[in-house]
Amino acid sequence: MTGKNSKLRFAFLAGLILLAAATRILPHPHNVTPIGAMALLGAAYLNRKYLALLVPLLALWLSNLALDNLVYAPYYEGFVWFSQPAVFAAFVLIVGLGWLLLKKVTPLRLFGASLGASVLFFLVSNFGVWMGGGMYPQTFSGLMTCYAAGLPFFRNTLMGDLFFVTVLFSAFEWMQYRFPALRMAKGSDH
Repeated sequence: MTGKNSKLRFAFLAGLILLAAATRILPHPHNVTPIGAMALLGAAYLNRKYLALLVPLLALWLSNLALDNLVYAPYYEGFVWFSQPAVFAAFVLIVGLGWLLLKKVTPLRLFGASLGASVLFFLVSNFGVWMGGGMYPQTFSGLMTCYAAGLPFFRNTLMGDLFFVTVLFSAFEWMQYRFPALRMAKGSDH
């Protein structure tokens, strides 16, 4: 892959991830979002690990910035630069899961990675809610109550991850087929 093609591939993937992040602003059912798919797409196709982590994280942060300061502004006092650390922690773990499971992208691996992303997000984000205090007692029973309260949202997370993984990965695979310049040469690390 030439340097020009490598830059084109990176720009397309970054654009696809940013576009997916922008959909978080649109009305949607709770937890039906592209968060898991963005992390997995970066992990699968951005071969430089720092970019596979940085690009999706930046897209998540920018979309959170817009959500927190436009959609959820009434719930905050002043401008919010960073919120929901547990969501970012889950996101980083999902990128790691993608590195482990998506060295080779196949439908079965994508399905497994998507399910794994949903489980990781559920466990970490609800743990963050519990740790945040106030809503649940800081006991094992309180943690289990928090997880039980999150179960209705888990179904939506599963649906969102499966939907957006299918859309994003299909779009990129189709674009690689349609525009061979987006394909990565074997052995290339760009």
